[in-house]
Amino acid sequence: MSNSFDPAALRRTILEMAFAGSTVHIVCAFSIVEILAVLYRNHLHLGDGTPRAEGRDYLVLSKGHGVMAQYACMRELGWLNDDDIRNYFGNGTILKGLSDAHVPGLEVTSGSLGHGLSVGVGMALGAKRKGSGQRCYAIVGDGEMNEGAIWEAILFAAHFKLDNLTLIVDENGFQAMGATYDILNLGNLVEKLTAFGFDSQAVDGHDEVALDEVLSKIKHSSNGKPQAIVAKTVKGKGVSFMENRNSWHYTRLTQASYADALAEINATSAANGDRRR
Repeated sequence: MSNSFDPAALRRTILEMAFAGSTVHIVCAFSIVEILAVLYRNHLHLGDGTPRAEGRDYLVLSKGHGVMAQYACMRELGWLNDDDIRNYFGNGTILKGLSDAHVPGLEVTSGSLGHGLSVGVGMALGAKRKGSGQRCYAIVGDGEMNEGAIWEAILFAAHFKLDNLTLIVDENGFQAMGATYDILNLGNLVEKLTAFGFDSQAVDGHDEVALDEVLSKIKHSSNGKPQAIVAKTVKGKGVSFMENRNSWHYTRLTQASYADALAEINATSAANGDRRR
């Protein structure tokens, strides 16, 4: 693999896994593709490059149902191979539909939403006390922000001045059963997180340049405040008939929809390539 973490390639891998395993949560993975690509490409310190390297930065996917996006990045790193992808949800596979800490490369077992951030806060606190220089990046969903445990973790992180913690909110506007606005409206998350003691800012979660700039700035900040990025994203980004269609949260691919989705991603990728030349 090239380790380029090209978003189109990552989305193709997600589709390949979802079709092979006849499984769901495609659109939840699509919305965090660029976030993960930029983190793995430019910001995560991976030590010797093995999944459990000593001194590595921690990437906590609290939004555990988006794990196929992380698996796609792990394929780029060579931590997963083509057979792992083709056998997703098959007999004997270790790869599950939610993040599981038993899989090397995944830091937490999550999917019971609201708990992963607390684990990440603990990791950041441990690294801070050891003086190891390790950073923790925790990705949560905006629907997950409904959980009280999230806000307890946020209060704890601010109290202990965990400026090695970066919280990234995938604000795609939906959760399993509907729009976040309708189910429990949290208003302006940047303002709320700032009020809770974080340095907070919003960014287009699909703009790799903007994400890279924000993350670079954060890495050089040590002002005693944890950091928060509210990433404005599109659920299902990259495939038009999935975008902002919350029914795809639990919809499985057919042969026809798989072919249509791949064709659209390939066409967009080719067009973007032409524009860059």
